[in-house]
Formats: sequence, C-alpha cells, structure tokens
Amino acid sequence: MKFIGKLLITLLLLIVLAIVLLYVVGQTRWAAGWLSHWISDRGDYQLSVEKITHSWSKPGQLSLEGVTLARANQPQLLAAKQVDMAFSLRQITEPRYFDSITLRDGTLNVQPLQGAPLPIQADVLQLSNMALQSNDESWQLNAQKVNAGINPWQPTAGHLLGDNNQFQFSAGSMVVNGIPASQVLIQGEIKQNQLILSDFGADLAQGDLTGVASRAADGSWLVERLRLSNVRLQVPMTLEQFWGRFMALPPITLKRFDLINARLEGNAWAANDLDLSMQNITFQQGDWSSQDGAINFTADDLINGNFHLIDPIMDMQLSPAGIAIGQFSTRWEGGLLRTTGNWLRANKRLQLDEVAVSALEYTLPSNWRELWLQPLPSWLAEVYVAKMSTNRNLIIDINPDFPFQLTSLDGNGSNLLLASDHQWGIWSGSLKLNAGGATFNKIDVRRPSLALDADAQQINVTELSAFMPDGLLDAKANVSQLPGKPFMLSLNGRSVPVNTLQQWGWQHVPLEGDGNLQLQLKGLLNSDGPFKASLRGQLQATSKDGQTLEQQVP
Repeated sequence: MKFIGKLLITLLLLIVLAIVLLYVVGQTRWAAGWLSHWISDRGDYQLSVEKITHSWSKPGQLSLEGVTLARANQPQLLAAKQVDMAFSLRQITEPRYFDSITLRDGTLNVQPLQGAPLPIQADVLQLSNMALQSNDESWQLNAQKVNAGINPWQPTAGHLLGDNNQFQFSAGSMVVNGIPASQVLIQGEIKQNQLILSDFGADLAQGDLTGVASRAADGSWLVERLRLSNVRLQVPMTLEQFWGRFMALPPITLKRFDLINARLEGNAWAANDLDLSMQNITFQQGDWSSQDGAINFTADDLINGNFHLIDPIMDMQLSPAGIAIGQFSTRWEGGLLRTTGNWLRANKRLQLDEVAVSALEYTLPSNWRELWLQPLPSWLAEVYVAKMSTNRNLIIDINPDFPFQLTSLDGNGSNLLLASDHQWGIWSGSLKLNAGGATFNKIDVRRPSLALDADAQQINVTELSAFMPDGLLDAKANVSQLPGKPFMLSLNGRSVPVNTLQQWGWQHVPLEGDGNLQLQLKGLLNSDGPFKASLRGQLQATSKDGQTLEQQVP
C-alpha cells in the first residue's frame, strides 16, 4: 500500500511538473511559432503569433502578442500588437466560442472576404486603439484610434463582423469615400442584413454632424434625421461633378435633412451661410420622388461661375406631380428677382405665375447668343410665364462687334412661352418693352420701344421704334417659328442721319446729313452660317436736298 501511495504521489508530481513545463514552454516564442504553423497548416488562414502570455491575475484569459492573420491571395486581415481571448464555460462543448476577444493596437481590414468565414466566435468582440481599413469598390474606409464593441460576434461568409449583432463604435479620425471626419461616435445594430444606426455623430468639415439612419438589405438608405451645422467644406469638383457624386449614391430617402450655417466651395462655385432643409424626398438613379416633401433654403450668396445670387430665398413643396414654388426671391446683378409657380413632371414644364425683375444692372455674357441657341437640359422642356413685369433695368452687351446698352428698361408680358421642346425662344404670348434711352453700336436713340405677339407659327413685331436727335425710326417685323427663324423687316426713318444703318452693319451710303430711309430686309435669325450671309434686302435713302439712292444686299 505504501508503494502504491508513493507511486500515485510520484505520478501526480510528474503530471503537475508536466503541466508547469507546458505552461512555461507555452509562453515561449518557440511554442508561439509551433502553434502558428499548426493552425496555418490545418486551415484556410495564415496565422503568425510572436508570443503567448498568461497572467494569474486574469486566469480565464490568454493573450497573444504580435498577431497577424491573412487569407491566401487576399489582403492581410489583421495585424495587432495584442489579442486577448477570454474563455467561457461554453467552450466545453464549443471550443472555438470565446467569452470575449479584444484586439489592441493594430489594423483590421473589414473588406468582405471570399470563402469560409473565420472559425472562431465570441460573445463580445472589442477593438482598442485599432485602425479599420477597407478598399472595396463601393466602400473606401480608413479609420484611426478606433474603440468598439460588437455583441455577439459571429463572422459569416462575406461579413467579417457578422450579420446579426449590436455595436458601439468611436474613432478619433475617419475617411469614408474621400470624406474626412473626426471624433466619430456610432451606435446601432445589424439585423437580418439590415444596418440600423440608432445614433451617430461626428465633427465634419469644421462642423457637427448628427443623425439616425438605416440601410436595407438591398443597399438603400432611410435617413430619419440628419443634421449638419457650421460645415466649412472645400472640394476640387465642379458643381455638376459634386451633384453627380451625390446622385450616384445608392437610393436614399430623407425624412429630415438640415444643413445649417454652411459654407461650401468647389471649382468655380460656392455657397455662403447656407441654410437648407429637405423633408420626405427619395433620390434614386439620378432622379427624385416624393409624396409630400419640402425643400426650403436661404443663403447669403450662391455662386456658380459668373452667376451670383445674393440673399436667395426659396420655399418648395414636392409631390408626384412636380414642384410647387411657393416663393423664390433673390438679389441678382444689383436688382431684385422674384417669382412663384410650378415645375410639372409630366411635361417637364416650368410654369411661373409671375416674374418680376427690377433695378437690374446686367452685362450679357460674351457668348449669350450661343447660350440662347443651346438646348435646355432634359428636365426642362418648357418655360411658361403667365405674367412678367420689369422696371428700371440696365442691360449691357460689350461684344466689340456690336455693343449695345438699354437704360431704364421697363416692360410687361403675358402668357409667354419662353422655351419649347428644350429650346429658348418666344413661342407664344405678348410682350411690350420700352427704355428711357439706348445705344446701339455707338448710335444713341431715345425712348426705344418694342411690342410683339407670338404664336406657334410666327412672332409678329407690331411696334419697333426709337427717337433720334431730330427724327424717328419705326419698324415692323415678322419672324417665323420654322427652323432658322426666317424673318422679314420693314424699317422707316424720318429726319434721321442717312448713314445711321452703316454703323449697324449696312454698307456706306454716299449721302450726307439727315433724310428719310426705307429698308426692306429678310434673312435667318438663327442661321447656321454668318448672320450677314443670310440677309437679302434693299435700302432707299432720300436726303433733305432731294437726292435719292437705292442699295441692295448683297
């Protein structure tokens, strides 16, 4: 019996010694290397561990130091200074299920992985001072100083962080698809492939961002609330590129979006002190839809190229039928512009109830004729103005070939169709304009006036007149609505300088002094070639002393 007792004690001591040896050897670099090779040779992932440590102050936890993990022919998944793995009773039946796993001081690539998921799980995955990266085609992410908790952590194929969990996330800095942010805080859950952000916030472009949103399994977003305050954003893109990037996003529904006191600047465009609110709008595939939406905005300045609006205000209501413009007013080129109306989706028609322009001081762009002939965008087929009024306006053209200026321009119009089939023009309605004075290529006139009526076939100019120092110019014209805009003009001048028309492009008239003029002219306003090449006509001039001359063009 004594022999058996001594044998059992010896075996027990040997077992204890073996355990101690295994415990000591297990924390050597040799053991860490052996474990790394053993796991790498028997799985789809390549693991490297520099050292394994254990502390009796935390008996249920094992720490791995200098950890890297990667899948063959794919970007490195993990590089961490330390990985803490806490054991649980559940591991008796599920050895690969841990109570918690903590990744410290490293980088985690969250890009979707192909093939089998990671073979371990945990009740909690924690990140401590980690960096997150992803270079997926649709999701570019770089986050630093990340602290996070995911509960439970059950990775699946294509979802490293799992597809059914709750999470909390914070980052010192983060760049998502080229947009930088700092002091990021996010709380939410992933449930049945749906991402729910119950609360998120960040410092973005020197401002504050807060919101609540969710992403459905099909990739579409529902934004319950998104608020951006005091943003100062500069981008290298043009306005078209900036808007195009937004419209290229997955389908997004904005229940409430507020942009407060924002300053945005891009390539040849800017918005200063902008307040914008949007409600109940869905953007999808470059278009929008809404059942009962609204857009309201005010700003100190809106700039796009040479187009500059000061103190614009707009209130719009959105519906399946289109947009109701309850109010739009702005200061533009020293004057005041205001209007109300509707944009109708069915026929892409901008239908304005009233347009009022006053005290404008506008210099036409050098290519205004080319701009007038360019087709309008696809969303704008027609422009209709029920009532138009202008007063005390100044219009200037500094084109050196034919400069002109109209001062104190007043006018009114009704039922004006100013664009049809995406093309500017005067397609219907009536218009009357008069000015206090004008200069046409260095020829001064007083009280110029114009009156016209238009329909689908023609523009009938019933009055076109102006006073000269001792006489009067009076004309009538007819412009066809056919392609090229064929026109006929009949002009009479009484007691006017006989060489008046020379300054306006007519050939030299070898008479002197004042006299009478009669001009018959026809041509194409929108000629494919030079305007003068389309002209045909004749001029009869009679001087005060009775000399008469007839000329023809060409």
